[in-house]
Amino acid sequence: MKKRLLLLCLAALIYLGSAFQPALLDDADAANAATAREMMERNDWVTMHMNGVRFLEKAPLMYWAIAVSYKAFGVSTFTARLPLAIATILLVLIVYAFGTWMSGERAGFYAGLSLCVGIGTFLFTRILIFEVFVTLWITLAIFIFMKVFYEEWKPQWIYAFYACLAGAVLSKALIGVLFPLGILFFFVLFTNGWKQLWRLKPISGTLLFLVLATPWHVLAGLRNDKFFWFYFINEHVKRFLGTRYPMDYDTMPLLPFWFGHLLWLFPFSVFLPLALQNLKSLWRPTERRDQLRLLAILWFLVIVGFFSFSTRQEYYTFPVFPALSLLLGDALAKGEADHHKLVTWGQGVLLSLGLLVAIVLGAMLWLSRDVTPTGDISAFLTSNPENYRLSLGHASDLTTAAFAALRFPAAGAAIMLGVGFLLAFVLRWRGNHGQASLATALTVAGFLYFAHYAFGQFNPAISSYPLANEIQLRLQPDDIVAFNGEFQNHSSVGFYLARPMLLVEGQTTVLEFGSHYPDCPPVFIDRNELAKLWQADQRVFLVTYNDQFEKVQGGIRHGFHLIAQAGGKSVYSNRP
Repeated sequence: MKKRLLLLCLAALIYLGSAFQPALLDDADAANAATAREMMERNDWVTMHMNGVRFLEKAPLMYWAIAVSYKAFGVSTFTARLPLAIATILLVLIVYAFGTWMSGERAGFYAGLSLCVGIGTFLFTRILIFEVFVTLWITLAIFIFMKVFYEEWKPQWIYAFYACLAGAVLSKALIGVLFPLGILFFFVLFTNGWKQLWRLKPISGTLLFLVLATPWHVLAGLRNDKFFWFYFINEHVKRFLGTRYPMDYDTMPLLPFWFGHLLWLFPFSVFLPLALQNLKSLWRPTERRDQLRLLAILWFLVIVGFFSFSTRQEYYTFPVFPALSLLLGDALAKGEADHHKLVTWGQGVLLSLGLLVAIVLGAMLWLSRDVTPTGDISAFLTSNPENYRLSLGHASDLTTAAFAALRFPAAGAAIMLGVGFLLAFVLRWRGNHGQASLATALTVAGFLYFAHYAFGQFNPAISSYPLANEIQLRLQPDDIVAFNGEFQNHSSVGFYLARPMLLVEGQTTVLEFGSHYPDCPPVFIDRNELAKLWQADQRVFLVTYNDQFEKVQGGIRHGFHLIAQAGGKSVYSNRP
């Protein structure tokens, strides 16, 4: 009970505590938050809309959750992030319960800690994407299935498994059912558990799944012409094949995609060699603990293997984080009990990495000592747009001078990693293994605090919120706000101003399909139409990236008044 409470408090501090700020980011973050608000305002829980345009490429459950959060607590940055934070906390607790059942309470606690403070868990819940929701449902579904499979829960519990599959499908479409069924198929195959399947009520359970998962899809198809082709063929089959239209994404190289999990599950990923030692006992395992280890490995291989043959982004494998956390928690607890030398060696690796990072951060702070920080870190950053489709892409923009604006978080992170991992190593060396593992997790939790603070310093570069504030100070009800390009490029302005935006040459990527419906509002304009609006009596605000300003400026002879600049973006108006 104490360990569960500790995990709950730690997860709440990290994920609820970081939900208030910074402002929502441009691209998917604020765009999805704005879509959920439109769902609430229209009271249309079937067809999503973004900037008034039908938006049909995603499953609805995350939008439902955020819209309910808005209804209950009002629209804000915090309420947009609240459902993701709650989902993450619940996922940590489920992994704890799963790990405790698999290998004992200490292993479950370590599995929960591994997921809770994992760099990937934190990083991929900074933006409003669907991964934590589908991971929650998949993990809970597999846990329920295994408890019934081993006859530890009554057969009636299996209906909750089918309900979770429906939740996963409504969270991220077909992979929500393909992944858990694929994982469990190979598990039953390797453990020869076919006799158990009939008692898992496949017919009545499938009917329950269809009753829960089908209605939204049917209604969406009835209300939106060509929905089924777009949603299932274009967004599933053609996305997998890399032929989706329009092509608006890159794919991550295969080796980083696989080995990136060493970073995503850091710091406990340093104990992976302990888990690898258990592989030799997993061919046709007979003991339940070994069978569940096999399950976790199959869990990883099915999902990562699937995306290895598809277009992929680094966060697509978020659903394997619980499996890896279970393996790491099990291996570390067993290694401590056996006094295995790899436990101490792993802690030594963490100490070395912590000291190395502390030295590098200290050196960068020293080199930037003569730089006077400004309110906008963008003045010290380089621009590497080719990296921005990666979650850590903006880190490549850092320069030595930029650390002048990051002195507090950089110094805090250096001290936390250096001192915290040193303390953990000393505790481990003295045989206080539980305290050492907890100190390891708390060290990274402290590091995440400073990373989050630094993330806020980047906000002008990755969010248009400062520009939204400047517009709001001057905005009148009849004024027009236009974006140069797609809605996602400046979606935080759209979210915080809470009004439709005109999009100059913005009929591309995510809104392109919805723009062809007859009820599409007249939000898409070209440069000639912008030029006419600019010369009219009505006040117009234009939000643009600085390096794209010339594209719209050429058609307008005069009258550009600079209102504000931040993060390589500007707001202009046709009136002073």
